Amino acid sequence: QVRLVESGGGLVQAGGSLRLSCAASGRTSEYTIGWFRQAPGKEREFVASITWDAGVTYYAESVSGRFTVSRDNAKKTFYLQMNSLKPEDTAVYYCAASGAYPMRTPRVVGSWGQGTQVSVSS
Repeated sequence: QVRLVESGGGLVQAGGSLRLSCAASGRTSEYTIGWFRQAPGKEREFVASITWDAGVTYYAESVSGRFTVSRDNAKKTFYLQMNSLKPEDTAVYYCAASGAYPMRTPRVVGSWGQGTQVSVSS
């Protein structure tokens, strides 16, 4: 199983930017990696994903055009660049890895990061 360790997050004003990182270790056999988020009182929702090999990306409609997911295969690290942040982006963000493709539901996630808080003030 792969171990995921997140970094980044914090508090930012609306319109600002943040970058999250997720370092993978162990058996990185998972095919798809990406990000989910969970706001208070809400279910965990898909944000973005990318495949380790071809780098095929997919985004939730709510973040498309504002967020960018990328990976560095040599470092076994992937990233979520978040621009034009909105108060509704406030949530705990989790990196995730799955042997399935696509990875758009928590049910197919095999490994989770510890989560990091992103707060956007208006």
